[in-house]
Amino acid sequence: MTTPRFSVIIPVFNGERFVTRAIESVLAQTYPAEEIVVVDDGSTDATPDVVAGYASRVKYVRTPNRGVAAARNLGANTARGDWLAFLDADDWYLPDRLRWHADWLAKDPSLDFLTGDYEYRRADGSLIGLSMEAGSAGRTMIAKAKGHSEVVMEAGEFEAFVADHFGDTHTLSVPATTFRALGGYPQGFKVCEDVHFLIRLVSRSLRAGVVCRPLGVYLIHDASATRRDGLQAQRENVRTLSDLKQLEKRFPEPVRRGFRRRLAHARANLGYALARHGQRRAAVCAVIPALWEYPGAQSARALASIARG
Repeated sequence: MTTPRFSVIIPVFNGERFVTRAIESVLAQTYPAEEIVVVDDGSTDATPDVVAGYASRVKYVRTPNRGVAAARNLGANTARGDWLAFLDADDWYLPDRLRWHADWLAKDPSLDFLTGDYEYRRADGSLIGLSMEAGSAGRTMIAKAKGHSEVVMEAGEFEAFVADHFGDTHTLSVPATTFRALGGYPQGFKVCEDVHFLIRLVSRSLRAGVVCRPLGVYLIHDASATRRDGLQAQRENVRTLSDLKQLEKRFPEPVRRGFRRRLAHARANLGYALARHGQRRAAVCAVIPALWEYPGAQSARALASIARG
């Protein structure tokens, strides 16, 4: 029986308010991490002092500010574990997050990657909802599990997962060799870099383990990149996904269909955001490409809705 060794990568930029909770949640795991790698992406606040308080319990790496993708990649490239898990500094793990995946891998090491459910919470700690119940792909997996906590997602089921994935960076476990072979997270993007990586990961996978239990907490707060400027976040979302078009022909058909659906949905969201800002012409232009990228009722309805105002 193989015992997986997890390296947990925590990128942080000016995260003195949050990083203690993130680190403590990894230290409190019922299945200990092989190591915790905190990559400080050029913080100018007290983050270095906070992390220094953990001494040898945390591996601290400091780098000039280059963005979260570069920070995650640096941490992954210095990690010694055979499996990688990630945690943003403002989120945290629930106590059995690593154990769920480690125990499953010990039974079935053929899984290409693992993911799971997580909680959305507000800054005051109140629960908003769960990731898997929020979208059709997650609800399908819950139904397939038939009350069990574990379910395998097969390659033929990847279309829905790519189009509207559940889980997130902090519930993803991936072999270190796979991560490095894929080149890690793409740099130069401010939003959706995690989806960019996930789609490339899914495109080379056959079986994924899904834990239908919350593994972590995703914090919703106004300082997050997607909430500071909603319109710009939608623009960046489309830009990041559009970068994958150069790889689309290499994707298996379910992944290709899911990618097209996701890009069309992103274009529609950008169109709606532009329309809300009174930019009607730009809104229509944002959605038009979806008519040939993902022709059908979804794209047509979005364009008609925006055109009508």
